[in-house]
Amino acid sequence: MKQWTVQDVMTREVITVGPDTPYREIVNLLAQHKVSAVPVIDDFRRVLGVVSEADLLNKIEFTGGDAEARLFEWGTKKAKRAKAHAGTAAELMTEPAVTVQPGSSLTNAAKLLDSEHVKRLPVVDELGHLVGIVARSDLLALYLRPDHEVREDIIENVLRQMLWIDPLEVEVDVADGVVTLTGLVDRKSTAETAVYVINTVPGVVRVVDKLAFRYDDTVVAAATGL
Repeated sequence: MKQWTVQDVMTREVITVGPDTPYREIVNLLAQHKVSAVPVIDDFRRVLGVVSEADLLNKIEFTGGDAEARLFEWGTKKAKRAKAHAGTAAELMTEPAVTVQPGSSLTNAAKLLDSEHVKRLPVVDELGHLVGIVARSDLLALYLRPDHEVREDIIENVLRQMLWIDPLEVEVDVADGVVTLTGLVDRKSTAETAVYVINTVPGVVRVVDKLAFRYDDTVVAAATGL
């Protein structure tokens, strides 16, 4: 069963800027393409950093009398104030960029987005070259799979190939990503495994288990410790 990775959902045509791209041009690019951030790349398409709306908004936050540096100002506040005076991508960008590789699982990408508090991740190859970008919304693409495609995946790849279950014995119904399983299998452990594996199929929202079984092998396993 194929598990979707970042390369299955990422955007391959990426809006980028160079280190010398001026502030106003970056603002125009974000507005024109309706994105919230752009990677900063060098001549070899290596990712140097990312300029986000948050980086650009520092110029507004620290305007007027609040623009001058304060004595003994450190950390994030000092960095933000410095960016308020920045004029190019190299001065504005957040570095190093948080990146992900094309073969990374969608689970890992989602965890990285959450832990780093970012909305999108540049996707880079083994040499650090930009090959795409993945956003939070992209990770939800697997839930847009048609129900008939999800059902076929379950029948062929889970029931037939993985568990050797005759599809005539188990009815698989998929509606809006919700899978309902009905039918009869030999063992309780087989039914439990089917539910567990089907929950991992791309596009499955949840599984409603209505499976019956002929033999409860979990009781024997618990009693013998096997």
